[in-house]
Amino acid sequence: MVVASSSRPVTILGLDPGLRNTGWGLIRFHQGKLSHMAHGVIHSTSKMALAGRLNELFEGLEKIIKDWDPDEAAVEETFVNKNPVSTLKLGMARGVVLLAPAKAGLSVAEYSANKVKKTVVGAGHADKNQVSMMVQHLLPAAGPVHLDAADALAVAICHAHYRTASSLWEKAS
Repeated sequence: MVVASSSRPVTILGLDPGLRNTGWGLIRFHQGKLSHMAHGVIHSTSKMALAGRLNELFEGLEKIIKDWDPDEAAVEETFVNKNPVSTLKLGMARGVVLLAPAKAGLSVAEYSANKVKKTVVGAGHADKNQVSMMVQHLLPAAGPVHLDAADALAVAICHAHYRTASSLWEKAS
């Protein structure tokens, strides 16, 4: 399913938040076609204090946004872990991941993990390897992709499919 796009290409930054590893992926969406631009993973230094690690994520995202100048961003919503401390730290990392593109003036969409997986793989409970395989199928120029970066590219692909429909709903409201 590909939703009709506007006549101009749109560069979408997909983000998969994590305190240790935040995956990012950039795609171009034009006239219903997806193309790979870049992807990677921002790593934080585990021996640093939490504030320093969050700053590493923020600065890494700022650099990606500055270097690639995306038009829009999309972030995967996170689920609640059993460990409340881990959940809180992940929530802080997610806050940084939402803040960086917003501060740069980008619109930021959010998608649940199940919606991303269903859009890309066809099954809402697909595992990371299935997502990675399908991302590589949809974006063959990406080559082998780290699992966190594959998740981020999947978020960008999901946003490409839903962005026009979302904006139409907003205009109708």
